[in-house]
Amino acid sequence: MKLMMSDYKVELVEDNISEFHVVFKGPPESPYEGGVWRVHVELPEAYPYKSPSIGFINKIYHPNIDEGAGSVCLDVINQTWSPMFDLVNVFETFLPQLLLYPNPSDPLNGEAAALHMRDPTAYQKKVKDYVARYAKAEDVAALEAEEKHKGPHHEGDAMSEDEEEDGFLSSSSDEEEEQAAGKME
Repeated sequence: MKLMMSDYKVELVEDNISEFHVVFKGPPESPYEGGVWRVHVELPEAYPYKSPSIGFINKIYHPNIDEGAGSVCLDVINQTWSPMFDLVNVFETFLPQLLLYPNPSDPLNGEAAALHMRDPTAYQKKVKDYVARYAKAEDVAALEAEEKHKGPHHEGDAMSEDEEEDGFLSSSSDEEEEQAAGKME
């Protein structure tokens, strides 16, 4: 897989080649610059003919990313996927473009969309605040260390209050599991 041979840090979930985490950095010259996120990727059996599921694990403030579940609303991934795309495209082009050019008219986070349209300066300030609070490299490293110590979250696992306060996301039902992985209807 090209993504594993690229400069991205990729960790398999339970040695499963179809489920893994990727460390993703915010695009330069954007309010997301300096941010580091852990992104959950699940490849369906029909991949590359069917799109991957993509979801942010630590919190991010963006109109097209569900703040609670981490799921991503991105046309290219969810509706217009082509087998000609690959995961390198997702991490080098699609996600950076989404962060640079949000689409507030098709939001998963209505508050972020409204703020982006009403007061772009306040929106950028809030994005930077989320980056500082939830998307530092040490936050991702702490999450990785915790998973290695406790093992990855499984369906039905509830997060402790400490984990929720740290800004790391998990799901507690099958439906939320699909959303956390970025599946869209």
